[in-house]
Amino acid sequence: MAADLVFYTNPQSRGRIARWMLEEIGAAYETVVLGYTDTMKRAEYLAVNPMGKVPAIVHKGKVVTEGAAICAYLADAFPDAGLAPTDAERADYYRWLFFAAGPVEQAVTNNHAKFIPTPEQGRMFGYGNYNQTVDVLEQAVRAHDYIAGDRFTAADVYVGSAIGWGMIFGTLPRRDAFTAYWDRLTVRDAYKRANELDDAVVVPTPA
Repeated sequence: MAADLVFYTNPQSRGRIARWMLEEIGAAYETVVLGYTDTMKRAEYLAVNPMGKVPAIVHKGKVVTEGAAICAYLADAFPDAGLAPTDAERADYYRWLFFAAGPVEQAVTNNHAKFIPTPEQGRMFGYGNYNQTVDVLEQAVRAHDYIAGDRFTAADVYVGSAIGWGMIFGTLPRRDAFTAYWDRLTVRDAYKRANELDDAVVVPTPA
């Protein structure tokens, strides 16, 4: 019998965000590891995600792609995990979850690609410019121990991953607020389990 929850990933991808979230909810799931140049581009997986990218989940026959959407969906679909926002947290939860998925993602990737928008272009782009986006993200992290308040939510999985990876790969600066926030997240058991599971299926790069 097919699993109710199937996770498509590659451990060297944003699939690590979804893996962390899956470990946080504590539900059973099946993992399908895909290769970038072969199984990720085959018709079987393109029927799940026509973009040919990971992560993706299929829950009871319904497909969810995009890291932020997966985090939000799983928090709602598994309420007993307590990772969805309360009424008091909801505004900050959605604001910063989608700020990280939109402006932060755009600013970081464009900056890494050496694309620096002119002031006129910045008025058109949702992130304005890289430095402004990083400053606003820092303000958000400084406001509370967690992104939506005083407790961990699904938004922290996504925002925290964006910050943690950004510092690891040098696409975000190592500001004190970022490192303190990341340190609070990486002590979580679910984060550690997720890393162990992903590290176990990483295919070594040929020498």
